[in-house]
Amino acid sequence: MKTRLNSVVFLLVLMVAISGCVAPRISIFGNNGEPLEEYTLQGSTKGKVLLIPINGIITDDVENGIIRKKPSMVQEIVAQLNKAEKDKDVGAVLLVIDSPGGSVTASDVLYHEIVQFKEKTGTKVVASMMDVAASGGYYIALPADAILAHPTTITGSVGVLFLQPKVVGLLDKIGVEVQVSKSGANKDIGSPFRAATAQEKQLIQAMTDKLAHRFLDLVSQHRHIDAKEMAEIASAKIYLADEAQRMGLVDRIGYLSDAVDEARRLAGLDKDAKVVVYRREKYENDTIYNMQSTWTGGDDRIVLIDLGLPTLMEREFATGFYYLWPTASAVR
Repeated sequence: MKTRLNSVVFLLVLMVAISGCVAPRISIFGNNGEPLEEYTLQGSTKGKVLLIPINGIITDDVENGIIRKKPSMVQEIVAQLNKAEKDKDVGAVLLVIDSPGGSVTASDVLYHEIVQFKEKTGTKVVASMMDVAASGGYYIALPADAILAHPTTITGSVGVLFLQPKVVGLLDKIGVEVQVSKSGANKDIGSPFRAATAQEKQLIQAMTDKLAHRFLDLVSQHRHIDAKEMAEIASAKIYLADEAQRMGLVDRIGYLSDAVDEARRLAGLDKDAKVVVYRREKYENDTIYNMQSTWTGGDDRIVLIDLGLPTLMEREFATGFYYLWPTASAVR
C-alpha cells in the first residue's frame, strides 16, 4: 500500500512538471483543520445574505476517519451561525435544506440554535427546501421567517420513529444465545437480543408520542395551522410542495433564486446585495447551487486517503428516537 501511494504521488508531481501547470493541492487528511472563510457567490452591494447548506441526515455524531475525525453536521452549522453573529453586515441567513431528518436531539439542537441566533441578532432567516425537507428537515425550518419549497419538494412527515434493530431471530437460527444479568426489570429495555414485552412496547410508545407532541406543538406555534389541518399533519403524511402550501406548512413555492430574493427583501437589502457562503476552501465558478458541505474536500483538491469510511450500519440502525422519514434516508 505504501509503495503504491508513493508511486501515485510521484506520477502526479511528474505530470505537473512536464505540463508546466500549477501544482494541484494534495491533501492526505482532508480540509477539516482549515478555518471557515467567507466567499461571495453573487451580488456586490452592501449587506449580505448568508447561505447555509444543510444536506443529509441530521446528526451530532462525529465522523471517524483513519487518522482524524470530521466534525458533526450540528457542529459545522452552529459554527457558521456563530461566525455570522459577529458580522453586522449579515442581514439574512438562507437555510438550504435537503434532508429527510435525523436524530431527535440533533434536530432539536439546530432548531434551538437558529431560534437563539435570531433572538440575539435580529437577523432574518429564510428556509429553502430542495429535494426533501421531511421530519427533522422540516423541524429545523420552523424558526424561519419564510419557508419556500421547490416545486418538486417532498416535505411533511411530522412525527417520530423509534428504531430498534432486532437480531434475536438470527441468533436463534445460528444457535447463539446471549445471557444477561440485570439490576432491574427494565435495565435491558430495547435489547436487540430478545423480543420486547408488552409493557416495554407501551413504555416506548408513550415516549414516542410525547416527542411527537413536542414536534406538533412547535408546528402549531410557528405555522398557526387550524385543528383540522393539524389532525392530518399529525398522521405524519408526506406532501408535495403545492399540498404543503395548502396545509400551511410552507409559505411559497419557488426556486432557490426566489428564496435569495425573499431573504434580501425581508432583510431590507438591495436587490444586488451579496450572497455569501462560509467554506473551508475556495471553489472556482462557485454558485448558490453548490451544496458542498464545509467539511468535505473540493474538486480541485486530490484526497489521497478517504477518511470518511462508511458507517451505514452505525448511523442508520442505531437504537433511538428519530425525526426521520426513513424511506428517503435509505437512498442517501
